[in-house]
Amino acid sequence: MFKILALITIFALTAFAAGDASFEAVKRDLNIPAIIMFFVFIVGTLGITYWAAKKTKSASDFYTAGGGITGFQNGLAIAGDYMSAAAFLGVSGLIYLKGYDGVIYAVSFLVGWPIILFFMAEKLRNLGKFTFADIAAYRLGQKEIRTLAAFGSLSVVVLYLIAQMVGAGKLIQVLFGMEYEYAVVLVGIMMIIYVTFGGMLATTWVQIIKACLLLTGVSFMAIMVLWHFDFSFESLAVKAVENHSAGESILAPGGFISDPISAISLGMALMLGTAGLPHVLMRFFTVGNAKEARKSVVYATGFVGYFWIIITVVGFGAIAFLNSADGAQYFVDGKLFGGNNMASIHLSHMLGGNAFLGFISAVAFATILAVVSGLTLAGASAISHDIYANVINPNATDEQVVRLSKITVVVVGIVGVVLGIAFESQNIAYMVGLAFGIAASANFPILFLSIYWRGLTTRGAFIGGFIGLITAVTLVIIGPIVWVQILGNAEAIFPYKHPALFSVTIAFLGIWFFSKTDNSQRGKDEKEMFRAQNVRANTGIGSAGAVDH
Repeated sequence: MFKILALITIFALTAFAAGDASFEAVKRDLNIPAIIMFFVFIVGTLGITYWAAKKTKSASDFYTAGGGITGFQNGLAIAGDYMSAAAFLGVSGLIYLKGYDGVIYAVSFLVGWPIILFFMAEKLRNLGKFTFADIAAYRLGQKEIRTLAAFGSLSVVVLYLIAQMVGAGKLIQVLFGMEYEYAVVLVGIMMIIYVTFGGMLATTWVQIIKACLLLTGVSFMAIMVLWHFDFSFESLAVKAVENHSAGESILAPGGFISDPISAISLGMALMLGTAGLPHVLMRFFTVGNAKEARKSVVYATGFVGYFWIIITVVGFGAIAFLNSADGAQYFVDGKLFGGNNMASIHLSHMLGGNAFLGFISAVAFATILAVVSGLTLAGASAISHDIYANVINPNATDEQVVRLSKITVVVVGIVGVVLGIAFESQNIAYMVGLAFGIAASANFPILFLSIYWRGLTTRGAFIGGFIGLITAVTLVIIGPIVWVQILGNAEAIFPYKHPALFSVTIAFLGIWFFSKTDNSQRGKDEKEMFRAQNVRANTGIGSAGAVDH
């Protein structure tokens, strides 16, 4: 079955590749090096999936790779999860468009990692099994908390998935000249194959390989950009100012987010949202113990921090090169072909020709596939593990749970394709910002307070958490992007693009108020259970060990 699917996928790619690899409205020669590297990656990752499928036998294998991943491997995989299409394509495109504000956006993504390192990584590994809902439901009501966690996870997964699908569709459109809709469908098919057959083990190794390739490729791009300016960032900045229509203002803040409320709201979303992303939190259950979990965060922070430094160089390099006379070939009707998200892809062609374009495009595609695989797995686990196995049918067998997971993967894949087509014109870094906002509002408050606050009760977590989730989703819908740009209304009901400042505050206040006013016997029992939970969280006594592979 696997070989048949692989052959169908490769045949589909071959058929699509028969189009022109155009950057503009006129025909170009077929970019053979790009297509060869693209195929090499796809064949290699299908091989990894086949290997992982033979090792994936239990629910533990499917969800957490049996807990047998080392701290260094997991750190690379987390970095691979985090360095998504929004990071590579979206943020570099944002720097190309807005300059310094794009750099601030990039740095904000990094700030959440110290919170995970110092407050959460060790306790996540000691308390959890497959999903972050395992921690929140450790001493609280299974039905209520897991239902809420699943809704929060799926909301984040869907928004994050849209961003990756848009990035993938634009990338393949630029590379193969394929219609955008077909490109998104192709990504959906590949994602379903990876996750359905290989589970977390295949996803982890695809993420590790992708992280290495991405760091190598972007480092080379940054070196090539700086080499043209005698390794002087000052000279690069001067040239970028000369070539950008906004002039010196690209070196000052305020071009993208001008009011303090939006700036604070976005910063809060990116900082706290990092600690509430379900596909990142899942990674802490793939290591053997709390020590390896802490090491994972240290390595991931180092890799991601380095990545943001070099993506800044790439973004300003795109301004300097693409907005020059030589870069005119990448524009159609005054706009960059494929949109601003494709700035780094076009820059790679200017710096290294077709061969380097092929490498960077394959790496970008690897980036997207790895992240959507992790997202899909997180969405599937929310439904199969949290809802089905712990709420609907607590006596479900491993086989039933994994089977439902695979069905869910297909459904999530289809939803991702449909929404990816609908949101084609959105900047993918912005879409991820919304996902972070919902993660910060719905997932983080419950997870953080369940670990550290003795007074948390099921009533408070459920009501306050749902208020936070509904507030975040509602404010996104009635905000400027969805209400005006997507739905076509004249004016937004909620004036700010990022709702986190309001929704996170409401979530914390709601959880605190409804927990404080909960005088039921159940609430008192849950508060008493905090002591036992705290012992396990800090010592690891009773937590599951790694499984050898």
